Amino acid sequence: MTALKQYQRIEATGLWRPSPDVQRREVVVSIGEATLTISDFNDRALTHWSLAALERQNPGSYPAIFNPDGDPDETLELEESETTMITAIDRLQKAIDRSRPHPGRLRWLSVAGVVAAVVALLLLWVPAALQSHVVSVVPEIKRYDIGDTILHRIERVSGAACTSEDAQAALDQLATRTGVREVVILPAGAQTSLSLPGGIILLNRSLVEDHEDPSIAAGYIIAERARAAVQDPLDELLDRTGPTTAFRLLTTGELTPEIVDAYTEQVLSEPRPSLSDQDLLEVFAQAALPSTPYAYAVDVTGETTLGLIEADPMAGRPLPQVLPDRDWVRLQNICGE
Repeated sequence: MTALKQYQRIEATGLWRPSPDVQRREVVVSIGEATLTISDFNDRALTHWSLAALERQNPGSYPAIFNPDGDPDETLELEESETTMITAIDRLQKAIDRSRPHPGRLRWLSVAGVVAAVVALLLLWVPAALQSHVVSVVPEIKRYDIGDTILHRIERVSGAACTSEDAQAALDQLATRTGVREVVILPAGAQTSLSLPGGIILLNRSLVEDHEDPSIAAGYIIAERARAAVQDPLDELLDRTGPTTAFRLLTTGELTPEIVDAYTEQVLSEPRPSLSDQDLLEVFAQAALPSTPYAYAVDVTGETTLGLIEADPMAGRPLPQVLPDRDWVRLQNICGE
């Protein structure tokens, strides 16, 4: 013990009284490994006190008065001039206290650990569990209402969705052919495509106006279906807007305009999440649609989408028509001039 090595040769004089009815006598006080030895001037030990069980009756006052733990009647007085001895006793007691076990501290650490675990559970598991529960219980009609609300908010940025009596039937056919509830063509806003809760797929007008093959627009819809299979659009909305949105949706069934605005700003400004070729090809195969036209629309060189071209599920097979030419032409003109 470093403190002990520093003070093990210290001696001092003091006044010792074994009981209140005995006169105080001058003694020599010395420090041992764990004891305080009180001796007379003939070097004869009168008593030994354990440093660990030593108490000071008057901290900060002088003369310093000490007594063994549990026996305040036996005292030792050290004058202020014996500063070295008093300091040594104090430091050695602290060193001994640090070396002994502290059950109370261990209990406190155990309690703190349990509290930390509970807090971590509340912060990490409960929000995720709440969100998962909300996604599982919201009915399809409510999902559609949420998607429609988001669409109306997007239209404030993109302009009203393109509509045409001549083209509406073709748009409905495209939705049926690609296995989604509704396809909406926007004049601006969406970079390419976007999947909303309730099976609503948004397409930028360029996907129908700039391509002669309806398989390309269908491919972008299929890509959104694949993204929805990886992560439910409602789950994505809750991810982006936080656990309070999940709680509000569970308790009130409604989203505030602020929540809708926050989500809309994010999805319109960020690129769509990338997907693995396998995830995409599975949905193309389910819909019996070729993946090659979509692959070249994404990358005209085909370098980054080579997997979709080489593993096209419809390669070498008869291709069911996505839309009749007449209907496709009508759909290309849905946004007008």
